[in-house]
Amino acid sequence: MIQCDVLVVGAGIAGASVASLLAANANVIMIERENAPGYHSTGRSAALYTETYGNETIRALTVASRPYFTDVTGPNGEPAMLSPRGTMVIARADQQVVFEAAHKTATALSEGVQLLPRDEIIGTVPVLRPENIVHGFLEVAAMDMDVDAIHQAYLGTFRGHGGTLVTDAEVLSLRRTGNDWLIETSVGDYMAAVVVNAAGAWADDLGGRAGINQVGLTPKRRTAFTFAAPDGIESAFWPAVIDVDEQFYFKPDAGLILASPADETPQPPNDAQPEEIDIAVAVERLQTATSLEIKRLNSKWAGLRTFAPDKTPVVGFDPEQDGFFWLAGQGGYGIMTSPAMALIAAGLIEGPGIPEEITARGITAATLSPGRFS
Repeated sequence: MIQCDVLVVGAGIAGASVASLLAANANVIMIERENAPGYHSTGRSAALYTETYGNETIRALTVASRPYFTDVTGPNGEPAMLSPRGTMVIARADQQVVFEAAHKTATALSEGVQLLPRDEIIGTVPVLRPENIVHGFLEVAAMDMDVDAIHQAYLGTFRGHGGTLVTDAEVLSLRRTGNDWLIETSVGDYMAAVVVNAAGAWADDLGGRAGINQVGLTPKRRTAFTFAAPDGIESAFWPAVIDVDEQFYFKPDAGLILASPADETPQPPNDAQPEEIDIAVAVERLQTATSLEIKRLNSKWAGLRTFAPDKTPVVGFDPEQDGFFWLAGQGGYGIMTSPAMALIAAGLIEGPGIPEEITARGITAATLSPGRFS
């Protein structure tokens, strides 16, 4: 039996970020069911930071997270976690109403959103077919994220504070005993005052093993692939291009083009794999909207993005079971919101609560509480 103050279940971006803060003041153990942290959703991200994506709560969390990313610099003072990219949202003539609503929302959030005339849209990304593209706006402040650097920074801070990471540790059962939780795993038993459920797609399953009512999380598969960039065209500095109805997106990625049909297919938690039909749909949509030629895929993968019913994260102590803390339902926004989410979770676990710089953006404990589904 190993005793600790806090046991964090899941060493992806959610678990690693909050564990890095909690370990400064407590004895924290983080366990991971895979043989390495970040195997599932964290390691399969499109790696784009954008402040105009998601619902109002997600956008507020993203804006609140930006200082963490920009404050970490490289040896020459350059940002170490973010690099310039930009995001261009495009629309056909029949998507005008949706486009106008999206543009209105985006401009309310960021001063760096520019409405683009058609000629400038095509000039920015010349593979777009002029006959299909009518509307577009550019979010200048959108950035590429170095997901591995972000994840490793959290893990490094966690270890630096004395935290312990245990891999290949699947949770078999959890039960309340006295004022603590007894957690039985495939590598041994743990006793902790607080369990943090950062199990991603398996979060509801973990709650069920603890005898706790599920909050209704739904894992949804998202497919992505890469292929060769077009010959004779400088594509490295294109912005990410997103269809306003999220039917597809693509962006430069390490000399290649990364693309996705932006699928959201519900499925049970598992090691998600790409489906050929999803890739075929993406290829068809891309070749309708652009002149990109996709002759061969360089790589393909899929990941699970887990959503609560209202697509807002679930963060807080369970209303019926003492010491069981939810940190789940990040959807496709978990990496870019992780700094703010970690501050919120640590504040609720340790006290004194959510930091003022986050509550000033309209985020409250009630906004994220698992009790909102009771």
